[in-house]
Amino acid sequence: MTDAVALSAGVLPAATMVGSGVALVPTRARASGCLAATAGAVVLVALGAWATGHDGTGLAMFTAGLTLPLPLAVLTYPTIRRGHAADYCALVLVSAAGVFATSFYSAGAVVGAMSLALALGLLAHLWWRFENSDEDDRLAVLWLSLCTVPGAVVFGHAAFLTTPTANAVIGGVVFATVGPAMAIGVLRPRIVDVRGLIVQVVVLVVVVIVYVALFIGAVATLDLLGQPEPSTGVLALLGALAAMSFHPLRVMLRGMVDEMLFGDRPDPLDAAARVVDRVGDDPVLALRAIREALVLPYASLWAGGVELASSGTAVTHVRRLALQLGDDEVGEVVVGLRPGDLTLTAGDERVLRIVAPLLAQTLRARSLAADVQASRGQAIAAIEEERRRLRRDLHDGLGPTLSGIAFTADAARNTLRDQPESADELLRGLRADAVTAVGEIRRLVYDMRPPALDELGLVPALRQRATNLRTADGRVMHVAVEAPEALPDLPAAVETAAYRIATEALTNAARHSGSDTADLTIGLSAGRLSVTVRDGGRNGREWTPGVGLSSMRERAAEVGGTLTVTGDDRGFAVRAVLPLR
Repeated sequence: MTDAVALSAGVLPAATMVGSGVALVPTRARASGCLAATAGAVVLVALGAWATGHDGTGLAMFTAGLTLPLPLAVLTYPTIRRGHAADYCALVLVSAAGVFATSFYSAGAVVGAMSLALALGLLAHLWWRFENSDEDDRLAVLWLSLCTVPGAVVFGHAAFLTTPTANAVIGGVVFATVGPAMAIGVLRPRIVDVRGLIVQVVVLVVVVIVYVALFIGAVATLDLLGQPEPSTGVLALLGALAAMSFHPLRVMLRGMVDEMLFGDRPDPLDAAARVVDRVGDDPVLALRAIREALVLPYASLWAGGVELASSGTAVTHVRRLALQLGDDEVGEVVVGLRPGDLTLTAGDERVLRIVAPLLAQTLRARSLAADVQASRGQAIAAIEEERRRLRRDLHDGLGPTLSGIAFTADAARNTLRDQPESADELLRGLRADAVTAVGEIRRLVYDMRPPALDELGLVPALRQRATNLRTADGRVMHVAVEAPEALPDLPAAVETAAYRIATEALTNAARHSGSDTADLTIGLSAGRLSVTVRDGGRNGREWTPGVGLSSMRERAAEVGGTLTVTGDDRGFAVRAVLPLR
């Protein structure tokens, strides 16, 4: 029965090794997968030989499977590397030890010595491989180490503390995880943070070993004091002490193992002070300050689903923190977890929450700067478009007219003495062309800035314009103008924008509202000029925004203002608010 249990315990790790090796064959770990599958298959055949009574054959194949293809599978995992002396030395050591162990499979001392040499050689090679590989290979090595190193420790202690049958069962369960770990390390290495798992497993193994050692020491001490069999009360006291000290010991060991494997962690208050001193308008510098202060591999700022800035190398496991100004969420900061961390520590969270408002201000400043840049670009584009229009009008309209005047003047001069009647006709045409040129000049001047603004001022110019409006069916448009008795000197751009917006809104009301009444209100408040035009109703007709509304919005935006349109069954209102500074 005992042999049957031991044999059954060996089937599980051998079968998982075969399945994992087959899964690795199509990947970059093809050589390691083939060797692992071979090792598992040889062990399964050996177990079958033992089960059928062929003990010598079973022992030979079992030893061969565990000391030749299996160590070579670990040595070539995840990929074969050529040209490194350390790889050649490890290959010679592993091959020689495996050959010796297989050749002297019946000599337990030789097999034990060779197995120890294999274990030490593979452990050294894994460490060297981890230190000299890229990120993907490092993750694969960590996954393999996660199961092999703690598993070997647990199996070794079980050999001293349990029966052979129990040791076989424990070994079978422990080493059944090695094959799946190898497959995960290549196929899905970032499914979880393996560094954090390693810290947790190492801490747990160390705690268990410490407690086992303390218990054995306590029992040995009681034996020396003449109590070979501890009483129930003594055992209960030892259990209570172990329970009370488990969590503090685990926390202390986690910090020590974490620091030993993956480096020191900063003090939260010092980190916050360093970050606050270096956070400025440049988001990249701010993120770099956070990374350096908290020893993080990666940090980035996001807004509207778009990454605005980043620092460091992106990692799989990250944490996100919303950045808010008041009730508005302006973005989020994304930080990569340090190796060995499954989440941010409480100190890291406090540091990020301290600097979050500063990062939010950085995002807001960046957004405002982008808006200013966009507004400046729009203004430059509008100026260039206006220049292009003026050039086209001067070249295509006024230019030919003036050229015609010059040619007509020359012709009149040539015919003045000999053909006075023709000269008189030419002079009449010359005068007509001159009148046309003057009208064209006035039109160009009006397009740039209505002369009425300089002659009358904003409110009288609007009153004058309102008196000339008519509805679509020819009725006179009655406009009620409400404005302060005296307006201060307005910036030329604001005054022009207010005039254009008001006249465009009144024209729209006259053409489309279906009513012959409208209200125009001019107001001043807190350094802002407001212009509101409300029509008298739309007669139930649906209104669709068009070019006029777009033009009014652009004119308001050019001077840093806003334009809103509201309406209901009683009519529509257009309101522009323009800053005076």
